[in-house]
Amino acid sequence: MAQAKGVNTRNLVTVLSIMILVGTEVFGVAIAGGWAIAGLFELGHIVGYALMGIFSLFALYILTILWRRCMAVEPITGA
Repeated sequence: MAQAKGVNTRNLVTVLSIMILVGTEVFGVAIAGGWAIAGLFELGHIVGYALMGIFSLFALYILTILWRRCMAVEPITGA
């Protein structure tokens, strides 16, 4: 009979802290970059929002990769 593995709270707090810190920075850059490019080339509000959305999707992709790498180094579940 397999025993249930507990949650390693220390690793969980570390990974969540990293994700919050990096996520804030990456999404901030994505939104500011979309706004700046639209303003620089006078593309208008709609294109600016579209660029912000596209860059935010790229930021989400980056965070997904970061989450996978964090889980490889700091597993949340374990003995």
